[in-house]
Amino acid sequence: MAIEVGSKAPDFELKNQHGEPVRLSDYRGAKNVVLVFYPFAFTGVCTGELCAIKEELPRLQNDDVQILAVSVDSPFTLRVFGEREGLEYPLLSDFWPHGGVATAYGVFDDEKGCAVRGTFVIDKEGVVRWSVVNGLPDARDEQEYLKVLASL
Repeated sequence: MAIEVGSKAPDFELKNQHGEPVRLSDYRGAKNVVLVFYPFAFTGVCTGELCAIKEELPRLQNDDVQILAVSVDSPFTLRVFGEREGLEYPLLSDFWPHGGVATAYGVFDDEKGCAVRGTFVIDKEGVVRWSVVNGLPDARDEQEYLKVLASL
């Protein structure tokens, strides 16, 4: 079960597609965070969702908001994926311990070995203000993220 709105977001440190560490707590007090879990790079629905975020990037990532996309893929896979698709926001690797961060957020599917499609909007104080969890085949609407961010 996904963590609830109003809960403190679990902190984490993961490597991005360039092997650099990224911590959720780095944004505390500075930016709201849209934390997007997705199953796997190079798959149809995931690629579509992440490219839709890319199209809205000026509105979704700015001085007030940071996008962080998380999958269980290795940083090497994420680097190739990001370069191929032109994704210029952090793609974080929840590779090892396998799915540890997705598990902390309640969006890891043990049977399939990947995250389901969970999104969490976390405010500058580190509190979850909105979330949505979709099944593996069901794409999310990035326009919903924009509506939520506008209300913060």
